[in-house]
Amino acid sequence: MATKGTRTRQNIIEQSMQLFSVKGYYNTSVSDILAAADLTKGGLYGHFASKEDVWYAVYDQAVVIWKGIVFKGIRNNSDPLRRIEKFIENDMLYYLGGEVFEGGCFFLNMLVELSGQSASMSKHILRGFVRLSGLIRSWLEEADRKGMLRENLDFKEVSNFIIISLNGAAALYISSRDRSILDQTVQQLRFYIGQLRRN
Repeated sequence: MATKGTRTRQNIIEQSMQLFSVKGYYNTSVSDILAAADLTKGGLYGHFASKEDVWYAVYDQAVVIWKGIVFKGIRNNSDPLRRIEKFIENDMLYYLGGEVFEGGCFFLNMLVELSGQSASMSKHILRGFVRLSGLIRSWLEEADRKGMLRENLDFKEVSNFIIISLNGAAALYISSRDRSILDQTVQQLRFYIGQLRRN
């Protein structure tokens, strides 16, 4: 059973996640967080040293939420290319399309806002994208070992292209809320991955 302190900390993270997602990091004041979490400054600073510390905790929680959606039904799939396709479907249709964060994609929104403002925070987000690209690359390498891919593919280039495509689609969807963007992205990337397969 969670202690009162654990519940308070979790409430701060959840309320701040909503605020950062909709208003942005810099447009969210400490007063906004205090009001949303129904706390005094002492109550907040008893758990976090600064608003930036709150952001790092929110980021970690957002990653947990995102992973729970995008990796659903993936780990038990023996076909690494189908794993990539399923990841793309989950990310586009159930994470973005599921309106998990009211402001759209928490990570893309934060990266755009924080770039040029906070080197440490933007690098933290970028590391997540780099790790994700590395995971997709490892699935491509697995597919190659299984003899599933055409020859002479640059796995780093392919995985980066997929990440760039997903982020481009996320930006367009966030600005328009046009669900056809998500469907088209899934279809186009599925076609692209199909072209990687050995005939």
